[in-house]
Amino acid sequence: MADLLTTDEAAIYLRLSERKLYELVAQGVVPCTKVTGRWLFPRAALDRWVTAGLIAPAALTHVAAPPILGGSHDPLLEWALRESGCGLASLPEGSEEGLRRLTRGEVMAAAIHLHAQEDGADDEQVNIATVAGAPGLHDAVVISFARREQGILVAPDNPLKLSDIASVARTGARMAQRPLGAGAQLLLLALLARAGLAAHDVSLLKPVCPTGTDIAQAVRSGRADCGIATRSVALAAALEFLPLTWENFDLVLRQRDYFLPGPQRLFGFLRSAAFREHATELAGYDIDRVGEVLLVN
Repeated sequence: MADLLTTDEAAIYLRLSERKLYELVAQGVVPCTKVTGRWLFPRAALDRWVTAGLIAPAALTHVAAPPILGGSHDPLLEWALRESGCGLASLPEGSEEGLRRLTRGEVMAAAIHLHAQEDGADDEQVNIATVAGAPGLHDAVVISFARREQGILVAPDNPLKLSDIASVARTGARMAQRPLGAGAQLLLLALLARAGLAAHDVSLLKPVCPTGTDIAQAVRSGRADCGIATRSVALAAALEFLPLTWENFDLVLRQRDYFLPGPQRLFGFLRSAAFREHATELAGYDIDRVGEVLLVN
């Protein structure tokens, strides 16, 4: 919330009177969002607005986000970004960080796969529920990309005979981990909680692995005994895969950015035969709902 300023904070930050700030809001020329009846002003967007000299031209109401897709890493998505020619760069830092950057206007879209940490919470709806309730994302849209199979990656022939999270804790297996806020790390914490275990019950290695591909490399090199990643990552690295769950992997972006040429080129490519064939080749994907609008906030 420190990145979202209230009206009086924004007025002080911009060295304007609150009356003048309200005039700019009414004219639609200052970046802001309304949440539960209150105006909030993203600090990063204000910085870009002032630097770009947007105080006067009403035609430039919204500060354009850079053509970057942040959030979670996925091999099929990475391939689609490249093959579609959409012009979107990739910044894989984890689901929660992707949403934070989207809120601040630092990326155009975010890829997410979140997992509920509370008992009884609906894991199938957690992506949608999180975006629907996120401050600063009142104008977001959630688009289905795929359902992915997540599991435990182990060396060929599974030398420690692991089967689930409980067996990882019981055997003392060295487990590679993802950064805090990454979808795979949220899944790990949820699985531990459901097994009645805590993070300190598992031998978690540091430094953390930025992507699932890095998890696979840690296992292949022998630095780790196991780690959580997708079936497609395991197959590409010739590792054994112990299935855990299927998850929703979705894309989030502003409604106004959905219609830009780059995202539209990507969404068009997701409907192609080439995309479907590559998803089958990678394995571990269900793309029956690809491109479907799941939420319009």
